[in-house]
Amino acid sequence: MDPATIGLIAFAFMLILLAMRVPIAFALIGVATAAAFMIFALRTGTFMPERAFRATSAMVFSNSFDLIHSFDLSMIPLFVALGNIAYKAGITTAVYNSARVWLVQLRGGVAMASVIGCGGFSAISGSSVACASTMGKICTPEMLRLGYDPKLATSSVAAGGTLGSLIPPSVLFIIYAIFTETSVSKLFVAGVLPGILTLLGFLLVIAAWIAIDPKVAPAKEAPASREEKIQAAKEAWPAALIFLIIVVGIYGGFFTATAAAAVSVVVTTAIGFMQRRLSLPDLWHAVRDTVIQTSSLFIVAAAAKIFVSAIALTGIAPALVQAVSEAQLSPAMLLFCICLVYILLGMFLDPIGIMVLTLPLMIPLVEANGMDLIWFGVVVVKLLEIGLITPPVGLNVFVLANVVGKEAPVGTIFAGIWRFLAVDLVVLALIVSFPAISLILSEAVK
Repeated sequence: MDPATIGLIAFAFMLILLAMRVPIAFALIGVATAAAFMIFALRTGTFMPERAFRATSAMVFSNSFDLIHSFDLSMIPLFVALGNIAYKAGITTAVYNSARVWLVQLRGGVAMASVIGCGGFSAISGSSVACASTMGKICTPEMLRLGYDPKLATSSVAAGGTLGSLIPPSVLFIIYAIFTETSVSKLFVAGVLPGILTLLGFLLVIAAWIAIDPKVAPAKEAPASREEKIQAAKEAWPAALIFLIIVVGIYGGFFTATAAAAVSVVVTTAIGFMQRRLSLPDLWHAVRDTVIQTSSLFIVAAAAKIFVSAIALTGIAPALVQAVSEAQLSPAMLLFCICLVYILLGMFLDPIGIMVLTLPLMIPLVEANGMDLIWFGVVVVKLLEIGLITPPVGLNVFVLANVVGKEAPVGTIFAGIWRFLAVDLVVLALIVSFPAISLILSEAVK
């Protein structure tokens, strides 16, 4: 059996295991180890398992060791800690409260504030699922209490939660950078304009939805006073400061992405204690949650690194590049096929699983066709963002349904989500058609 055939069988087994809901880390390590063992054992043409044990164990342990000791990987616990500490200190909630005060006089203002709150949370936490879960607890019950249609109240938060994928910092960008050896700083800055475009598109959806069907939102509330607006804006300054440290610090060359994460954690902790919204028990809980979340991400990352090495042994990637070259697909048609693959996988798999499964095959194709890896990273993350709210397995939708409970089941959320999906597809088309949207800022980053 040749290595390419073993690789194809490995991919098939991987998809089966993921469909069976086997934890992705265990599936990756198990399939990769078995595939590598078979390739090493059959290297001479005869099955000789005694020659495969040492080579397989060396591949597994060396890849795990190298990844865990990667300096870039230290960003993940720092940014996860940043999100947890900011939440405990009330900084993320203040963004929503501030937007609510400023938009309350608009019909649908609370729904718009929830999307802006998700954007603010995303600019700190870097996690779409955490954003949907946290903001769902804060925003959705209030909107339902005020009389918003459940479809609007839930779908706006589920869609807004996906902003965590594009607006920096983003865990998906960090993982993409590690496995493609691209600049995390450039990726973070490249996601800013697409993220803002998506946020503005979601606000437009809410406004159009209410204009067409006014019954989905309650009547306007009394506008807040000038003093209330000024006070609300003052309370949101910590989130703005953290965002500036990350984006302007990186863009201006003051910080690397890792340094920006470290400085942001220190500043957030200091602000929390200074405002007396963060206590030592709160900080302990934030650190504990960070350790738990980071450990799971590290295990998945290490397993993915092992899987990538096993796929490299199979020779599938160069064979795929050659096959595409012989098919003489245009870059536009190739990109369309890639987008279709990601959208289809996004209907069934989680974003990290999709990324580690596809990048070993997609990156050689992209490089062979002269496409920019930073721009392609934004395209990939946007596609993964779309998958988070695409039926039948939109992860953000199920997370939010679990938070809200019986008041808004999964079917209700999906019934409203298609409007936001339409905007996502428009933004994706713009990013693909005009790469400058992603690259105009990132090109200035060293």
